[in-house]
Parts: sequence; C-alpha cells; structure tokens
Amino acid sequence: MGTLIKNGKVVNATGSVDADVLIEGSTIKEVRAGIDAAGHTVVDAKGLYVMPGGIDVHTHLDMPFGGTVSADDYKTGTQAAAVGGTTALIDFALQSKGHTMREALTTWLAKSKGKACVDYSLHMAVTDLAPSGGSDDEGLDEMDAMVAEGITSFKLFMAYPNVLMIDDGLMFKVMQRAAKLNALCCIHAENGSAIDIVVAQMIAEGKTAPHYHALSRSTKAEAEATHRSIALADMAGATVYIVHLSNEDALRELRHAQERGVRALAETCTQYLVLSIEDQMPGKSWEEAKYVFTPPLREKKNQEKLWEGLEDRSLSVVSTDHCPFRFADQKALGKDDFRKIPNGGPGIENRLQILYHYGVNSGKISVERFVELASAAPAKIFGMYPKKGVIAAGSDADILLWDPKAEYTITAATQTMNTDYSMFEGWKVKGNVAKVFSRGDLIVDGGKYIGTVGRGEFLKRKTLPSDVMEGNTMLSGAVHA
Repeated sequence: MGTLIKNGKVVNATGSVDADVLIEGSTIKEVRAGIDAAGHTVVDAKGLYVMPGGIDVHTHLDMPFGGTVSADDYKTGTQAAAVGGTTALIDFALQSKGHTMREALTTWLAKSKGKACVDYSLHMAVTDLAPSGGSDDEGLDEMDAMVAEGITSFKLFMAYPNVLMIDDGLMFKVMQRAAKLNALCCIHAENGSAIDIVVAQMIAEGKTAPHYHALSRSTKAEAEATHRSIALADMAGATVYIVHLSNEDALRELRHAQERGVRALAETCTQYLVLSIEDQMPGKSWEEAKYVFTPPLREKKNQEKLWEGLEDRSLSVVSTDHCPFRFADQKALGKDDFRKIPNGGPGIENRLQILYHYGVNSGKISVERFVELASAAPAKIFGMYPKKGVIAAGSDADILLWDPKAEYTITAATQTMNTDYSMFEGWKVKGNVAKVFSRGDLIVDGGKYIGTVGRGEFLKRKTLPSDVMEGNTMLSGAVHA
C-alpha cells in the first residue's frame, strides 16, 4: 500500500504531463496516467502542479557572524524551508583559521543532529590550508577526505579580510585540487580589500547609516572578483560557481567567460530579483538595516538583467543566501555603525513564492524553468540528481503540490522563520504550497509543518563529471545522470 497522488499535472524541468504519482516507502514507484487507486491512500491533486521539492543550495543556519548567531537553527530553518516548499538544502561548514576542515564538519554536523527536518548537505568553506602550521598539503589532502564524506563543493571567500577572505594563491591551490577531485568551487566574489578601504573612508566621513553598507560595496568590486575568480579557475582547470551574483556588471563577466567555453556557473538570489536600493534602502531610516546583507541591494535597473540571465541560462540557479537576524536585538548591534550590522536576511520560506509570482506569473520564465531553477538544476550541479530534483520512478519522493491559484500575503506575523520581520512584508503573491512530501512523508499541510523533528538526513553528494560543461549546456541532462 502506498500513497497515490491523482489528477495533478506533473511538472519537471523537461516538461509537463497529466499523470498520477505513486509513492511507496521513501521513493517514487511509478509516474503515469491511470494508476489504479485500489489499496492506496489517495491524495487528490486536481488543479495542482506536482513538482519535485525545492532545493536551496545557499543557506546559513546557526552561523556565527558579527558577534551573534543567525536566528534560525537547523530546526526552525528547515521547518521554514519545508513550509516554503523546499525539501533539501545545502548549508556551509565554516573552517576557522588554525582549525581543520574536519573540525568544521564535526561542528556543523552537531548543529544539525536531531534538529534537521528536511534533508541537507554541506559545502566546506576553506580559510586555512595549513592549520597546524606546516605545509599546505595538510589542507589539500583534507579536501580529498571531505569529498570522500560526500562534501563535493568548497566555498572560497574573496571578501571579509582577516576573517574569511583568502588570497589568490590559496584560492588557486584549492582550485587545482578541486579540479583533480572533480569538485566544485563556490565563490563569494567581491574585492574585499578595496571594499574595506571604501568602508573606512565612509566611516571617517561620518557615513554610518545602513544604506552606506550598500553604497560601499560597488558592483565593480563584485564584477572584478567575478572576473578574477573565473580566470583563476580557468587556469587551474576547475569548475567555478559564483554565489549570489547580484548585478549586471558581474553578469557581463560571467557571460564573457561562458561564451569562451570556460567552466563557470552562477546563481542569483530572490532578493536581487525584486528588491532595490531605491525602494528598500533610500537612506531615510534605521529600518533599512533589515536589508543589510552581502552583496548588497543594487539599483533597480539590475533586476531586469538578472531575469534575462535566468531566461537565457547564463544564470543556473535561484537560491536565498538565507542568513536571518532579528531586527530588534541583532541588527541593532550596528545602530551607530553599519559595519557592525550582522549581514544577512530571511528568505528560505519565500523563495518559491517570489520566484513563481514574479517569474512565472509575469511571463518571465515558464513553469518548467521555475522547476529547473528551484530544484532540477541545483540537484544536477550539486550531485543529487536524479535522487533529488525530478518526479520520476526511483527518485526520492520529495514532492511539492503547488497551487498556482492560491493567493497569499507574506507577513512576519505568520511566518515559520525565527525572525521578527520579513523582507517582503505585506507583499501579495499568487501561487503557493498546498502540501509537501519528503521521502514519502507528508510534512507540510495547510501551511504548517506536521513532520517529526530531526527526520532530515545528511546527503552525501556526487562529484562533478569532467564534462559538466560543453559551452554552456551543463543542464542538458547529462550532468550526474
């Protein structure tokens, strides 16, 4: 006896079809029209889309930053993800300087133990290749060990000097080893050294309000680092994935590289598609601290270019960079100095709502492209496909029933995220979650998480195949197939 989802429209990245979906245990048994309902628990999906659960490959749960810790831990954060239709995420284990990657892995696995409510994996942020004071071979060999553990992507920061930022030499060494391992290098691309100079100059001039955070981090600083990281990756023979790409200047550098056949991928985030300096950070109030994250909000003119990047496939994924801090007592740490405002915003619960309403409903992307950006492409690029990211026989029964006609008003008063504000407060969207299944379990119904706490499993991910990109066709179906 299984669970039979009937009368819905199955939507994958490759197309849509009217079909039933039979779940047996934790996996999808069959996808076809006319499956006999006898002996099965039937879920009527009439009028609904049946989609693979969302995959958010950029989150920061229970993360120390700026003298505090992000407000969502692995319990509240993964429950919020589930309520928003996301059934798998990839968080970041941050290696501290002087400590090993293994220590970071142990720390982050402890954060998630007994708390994670959806499946999850980790990227490893590399800050020190010689934590014991010896040669860099220590850290490079640890990369091999991480890949053996199923951690097949490495985060490299070009921002935050003296904390997370690494120099070009260390980055190049990591890229060389990643190329040998067929692992992915995820890059926070901003010129941190130049930005720090601008920040210091602003503070000296008394420019301490939140919107100066955005003005201090130029699009050119992001574009330069995007260009540099891609050039280094090309030299090393590595595949690079630019995280949270936020503007036209950086997108131009990405496109130029892709046109030359360089192995460069990138994501953008929901906030950059719909929020702007003009609308959210005009320099009028302390409330603008709610929108202090990095890269910062950009001028509104960049939004159309990012949507075009999603349409023409130069941008492959939409994630959130979910890193929430409460406004009342955490953002307040930088009341008189924007440098001290914890960087980050809440978004994991609203990613699919925003992408669907402003993407699909406006005609910018198709519903199939919506599934690709939110689920299939992340699964393929990050080594989870076809276990995740597709409605197909043999895949995990991570299934999202999506109501394209449901109207919803986003508000902090009813959200699951553990923050006291929403970046999209009062916004009305059309298209929302009806039910969510994770490995066959119904975990969200009626807008509430109803699954057990701690049911989420750690995902050991596959490495990239050597032919991940031929031109810019990495999502043709060959990746991780």
